[in-house]
Amino acid sequence: MSLGIESADREYLSLASASADTVRSVIRQNQYGGHTAGLCDGFLQCNLVILPENMVLDFETFCAENPIACPLLGKSKVGESRIEALGPSIDLRTDLSLYNVFEFGEYLRSERDITTLWRDDFVAFAIGCSFTFERALMSAGIGMRHIQEDVTVPMFLTDVPTLSAGPFGGPTVVSMRPIKACDLDQVQEICATYPHAHGKPLHVGDPAEIGIADLTAPQWGAAVTVKDDELPVFWGCGVTTQVAIAQARPPFCITHAPGAMLITEIDETSSFVSTPTDLRQ
Repeated sequence: MSLGIESADREYLSLASASADTVRSVIRQNQYGGHTAGLCDGFLQCNLVILPENMVLDFETFCAENPIACPLLGKSKVGESRIEALGPSIDLRTDLSLYNVFEFGEYLRSERDITTLWRDDFVAFAIGCSFTFERALMSAGIGMRHIQEDVTVPMFLTDVPTLSAGPFGGPTVVSMRPIKACDLDQVQEICATYPHAHGKPLHVGDPAEIGIADLTAPQWGAAVTVKDDELPVFWGCGVTTQVAIAQARPPFCITHAPGAMLITEIDETSSFVSTPTDLRQ
């Protein structure tokens, strides 16, 4: 097992300073299946949800009702495996490092390529990702522990309910990053400028207040070190959509694997992402 972990670490390190085109090419050739935090400096990353057409209206409404956890950045046309506004050369069937496949809301398996699973009635949704504001925080000198420890950011199921839409609903998922108390005001200020990437934290401090019993046991991702001078800080997370899918129980759907995001061709600081309705088709 340790050899596998070391191999994955080497793969990530080899991509950490690579161009976005190189990273996309490596992923498209199924040569990397890990997390994308810290990769492709400056490019917007997104969660991905792929659903059959008959569930599209309810899911889009669910995103609109829960914009902090599920900021909708764009959707594909029916049957098309791309979202033109996010990059005309991106193929949603091959260009994520890892996908999760669900049947009737139950996780079935993970895949690196979903070309053979694609259907003519599929519609893909791009949801904002917290990896976007992480780069801004790091540029301000605020470290991201999961990147330092080379793991997928820890994600937790809370007891904070979402607003339901049709069959979609359930509790909110949050991601957690340890932050020094002296940096909290700056973190709040920076993240407020990224509403398309979950915006300001949902909660700071005692995890029990939002229903989290143990910071060392995230439901997704991996636990990270929280130092004595740090507080756990929680943001809305796009994995909320996967919890909603579990409740809605679509016969078949596909999402990104937590931490393995769609790397777009869009500058994450551009005015284009400040008006996400412009991305909808």
